[in-house]
Formats: sequence, C-alpha cells, structure tokens
Amino acid sequence: MNRPLRLGVIGLGAISPYYLAAADRLPEWELTAVCDARAETLEGFSGPAARFADHRVLLAEARPDALVVAVPNDVHLPVCRDALGAGVPVCVEKPLALTAAQGRLLVELARDGEVPLMTAFHRRYNTAVRDLADRIAGREVRSVRVRYLERIEEHLGGEGWYLDPDRCGGGCLADNGPNAFDVVRLLLGDLTVTGCAIGRDGHGVDRRAVIRLRGRTGAMAAVELDWSYPGELKDVEVELADGEVLGADMLAGHTAFKGSLWHEYEAILGEFAELVDGRRTAGPGAHGGLHALELVEAAYDCALPAAHGASR
Repeated sequence: MNRPLRLGVIGLGAISPYYLAAADRLPEWELTAVCDARAETLEGFSGPAARFADHRVLLAEARPDALVVAVPNDVHLPVCRDALGAGVPVCVEKPLALTAAQGRLLVELARDGEVPLMTAFHRRYNTAVRDLADRIAGREVRSVRVRYLERIEEHLGGEGWYLDPDRCGGGCLADNGPNAFDVVRLLLGDLTVTGCAIGRDGHGVDRRAVIRLRGRTGAMAAVELDWSYPGELKDVEVELADGEVLGADMLAGHTAFKGSLWHEYEAILGEFAELVDGRRTAGPGAHGGLHALELVEAAYDCALPAAHGASR
C-alpha cells in the first residue's frame, strides 16, 4: 500500500501497551483510533488517535483498515463479530472466544466474508521458541513439555476479570492454556488431549493443571500450568527420537517484568499487516485459535470426573 494501514485498538487494558508500542515502531501501521468502555481509562490515553467509548461507533466513524481486540475474554465474541461483519480484519487476543462454539461462529463469519482473522498467540513469536522450532525442523520428536508458571496476581494489571471464571472462561487452563497449546502445536502440529488433572481454589478457579496430549505423528506432550507459582517460569523442552534433549527459555535475555512481550507483539503486528494487505494468505490465525479452544474444552471435559463437581 502507498500509506500506512489505519489501526484501531479496542481495549486499553494491561496488554494494550505492547500493541501500541508495536504499532508505533512498525511503519506499516498508523494508530488512528482507540476504544475503551471505562471513561477514566479513555481519558487517561494520550496521543493523537481518536477516542471512542463504543467499538461500534469506532467502526462506523473511524473506518479502520484493521482492528486489534484486546478486551476481556467474554467480550471477544461481540466485538469480533461486529468487526468481521463490517469487513474489518481482526487480530484478537487469545483465546479467540470464550467457547469453541463461539470460535466456530467467528471462523465461519471470517470465511464467509473473506476477512482476515488472526488470534494473537504471542509465544510462537518468542525468539527462543522460534530458534527451537528451527533446530528440530525435519527431526523426529519423541516428546514435548511446556511449562507456563506464574503467580497470576502479579500479572493482572488491574484486570480482575481474569479471576472470574464466567468472564475468563475458567482459570489458568482457559487463559494460559491456549498459548501453551499453540507452542506445542508449532512443534508437533494438530493435537489431541489424552488426559488432564486440574486443581481449583475455593472459588472454582483452576489454579493448576497438567494436560497430556498427543501429536499427529504420535509424539507425546505435557503442558504444565500454574497460577500460584512463586515467580515466573515459562519454558519448553523437546526430546528427540535419537535421545537429544533441547530447550527454550521464553524469558531468557528479558530481565524486565514482561520484557519478552515487546518483541513478540511487534512480530504479531508485523504478520497481521501482511495478512491485511494481502502479502500473506495464512498464519496462526483462525484455525489455530479454534483448535486451541477445542483443546481447552477437551481438557476441561477430560478432567470433569475428578473435579468434585466444581464448575469451570
């Protein structure tokens, strides 16, 4: 294109600074509009972009070339549905939607309208993860382990909805699970859940989970999630068929809190620009977003007999 793509950002919560910084650094984008339903948040936004309290008004008046959706999980469906219905490409924070049924609705809407829809699995753009994927390319993998451990209270950024199962979709499995599953999928392809154990707190929020999976070639995988871990640990270990073990530390080289996210979100918006302007026809996108939701639901269903009746 002869001009930067006009970008709208819906949701100015804890994750929005990474999108805003990436849009500022990338010449493909021009941030033209932001939206948040919270008046005090909107008033605190500085910059030349137009400000809106309703995403539907933003779509009608700002007419963006593309939209980033970074709102709570339970609002993904209506915001993405309205944008796709208006023919506006969408990059939505993981998970794609609250349930697999909602995800399928959005995928069908994007397909029918031939509108790009991308789920922002930021960990697949992590430098260490990408390097690991390159190192194992063409080699037979025996097993993969992904650990995604953190104390969730340190990561809320004022977004209390993470601890509301009705708004989040569950707990650590619903919110961190999609990122971890996508890393395994990057290495093994499509996955099937073979087992799941979940530990919930007194409010029904799953704080810990271990999910067993199988890749399409028969390789096994384990995803370990923890929202009560003292600190933060996010890594990948791959065992190859010849016995070699390789690893990737997602946080290595990034000493600042959430420091790894800056380069990951820049890569997301770089790929999204290619989708929007037609230089790329496929990415992690809608299919990966839907597959992750299906894995989350399969894991919850697999764990139900041992869940003592706690609702997700």
